[in-house]
Amino acid sequence: MNYTVNGHTTYCYTGGKSFDVAKPTVVFIHGVLNDHSVWILQSRWFANHGWNVLAVDLPGHCRSEGKPPASVEDAAGFVLALLDAVGVDKAALVGHSFGSLIALETAARAPQRVSHLALVGTASPMTVSPALLDGAINAPQRAIDMVNTFSHSLLAPPPSSLGPGTWLQGGSRALMRRVLASNREANVFHIGFKACNDYSNGEAAMAAVTCPVLFVLGEADQMTPPRAAKALIAKARGAKVVTVPAGHALMTEAPEQTLFALKDFLGA
Repeated sequence: MNYTVNGHTTYCYTGGKSFDVAKPTVVFIHGVLNDHSVWILQSRWFANHGWNVLAVDLPGHCRSEGKPPASVEDAAGFVLALLDAVGVDKAALVGHSFGSLIALETAARAPQRVSHLALVGTASPMTVSPALLDGAINAPQRAIDMVNTFSHSLLAPPPSSLGPGTWLQGGSRALMRRVLASNREANVFHIGFKACNDYSNGEAAMAAVTCPVLFVLGEADQMTPPRAAKALIAKARGAKVVTVPAGHALMTEAPEQTLFALKDFLGA
């Protein structure tokens, strides 16, 4: 479904369901070089169990127009504008990686508008190595390969995940190449990584959050290892922490465990 946000078309996957103001709303926010599709299992489940789902393509990514957000703060402003555009006063936010920082900053900036905050594969600070920052500009295909190596703990998922024969790393690389190619005017790879690397407000933002907070962490995550979330967990009020058997690509490597964590947290 398309919405007009800040004067630009914004695409949100809704799980095939019409928006119903009487239902609770959950917003899924993707990470760097991803799009709405990384939430395919989780978003479809919530859409079919009584929730409005907005799995967004961030500005400048794939089906969404506009400039890609150059900072976490800019992206948080976009999320609030999205809620205004769809007429939602309050929503649950679920963010992965870069998206987790966006969700966190949004919840800190407008606590009255966020009912629940779920941070999937998060860290504070979310430091990006100089090699990856440079590679995102000068050797993006090689950098994509590096990210996928670091993001996955398995070469292929169990048959129950995305079906027999699924190749996680190959599928993820194809998605990242497609997202990068979707914007010919801006390098969303480098812009996203730089926004993660530059964000320094994580702990202060968490101290301002008033809603329930869930951390879903991958026990084999090399991009945002569980220890890197300790500072945020310490600042959160009564946070719940769930560790799943996965790397950084939690939604595809441990789709059911990630879904169950979100389902239990949101009371769905």
